[in-house]
Amino acid sequence: MESGARSVNYSTVSEWNDRKVRRLHDSLVGEEPLQIRLGKRPLSVTMRTPGDDFELAAGFLFTEGIIHSAKEVVSLRYGNGSKSDQNVVHVELKHGMTVNSMRTKRNFPANSSCGLCGKAYIEGCRLQGIKRPNPRFRLDPEILCSFPETLRSAQVLFDRTGGLHAAALFEASGKLIAVKEDVGRHNAVDKLIGWALLQGRIPLADCALLASGRGGFEIIQKSLVAGVPLLASVSAASDLAVQLARECGLTLVGFLRGRRFVCYCGEERLGLTPSPES
Repeated sequence: MESGARSVNYSTVSEWNDRKVRRLHDSLVGEEPLQIRLGKRPLSVTMRTPGDDFELAAGFLFTEGIIHSAKEVVSLRYGNGSKSDQNVVHVELKHGMTVNSMRTKRNFPANSSCGLCGKAYIEGCRLQGIKRPNPRFRLDPEILCSFPETLRSAQVLFDRTGGLHAAALFEASGKLIAVKEDVGRHNAVDKLIGWALLQGRIPLADCALLASGRGGFEIIQKSLVAGVPLLASVSAASDLAVQLARECGLTLVGFLRGRRFVCYCGEERLGLTPSPES
């Protein structure tokens, strides 16, 4: 296998197409482990697509409740202070900060698709003190339906590999603010929120977030921590995710495909009124 950019590799494959076989070069999404360290202490290991690693680390720390603002981060650097070791990110926090061990303790590395894997304490999965998102945010359903196509056209790496999740921020007007891609859907959300954190845009009170894949519990929690009032996904939501969204006042949308979607809760932000025949 030849290596191209670290986010994309290349391999020779055999393609079967209607009884015809041919050899061709295919692009593969990069997947490598990233260790996040607080000072000298290893905090977490996640399988991710290389790129936007500082945003991923910052977003992870923020959505895990370890930090509460970008001001608490003194520096983000690769393993030895250079880019020669890009699979380790060292995070230096503001002097005197204490870290809740229950929120950081893990028994084994997390994988790219499940941010909860490896949590040592079940009670540590639910963050306390989550604020209810902006109740005044409104979004036209017609504009919401345009989000997937806009996101898809902005997925540069997906076009080359077909193997990436994505998360995107939109204004209520439908304007795309930012998009991040990763082999793991949780990592894509962390990269996006980490970008917003480092750009000083938190809370995201006037934005909608679109995530590929399903709307699981942790995706909802990460969105709430960032102050997102509306989260949409192209697939289903889990029962625990819907429960958390309802409790915290988040508008949660699933199965956003073409000109159809379902809204699990928070219909008022979309102005949804059932038709008489329903």
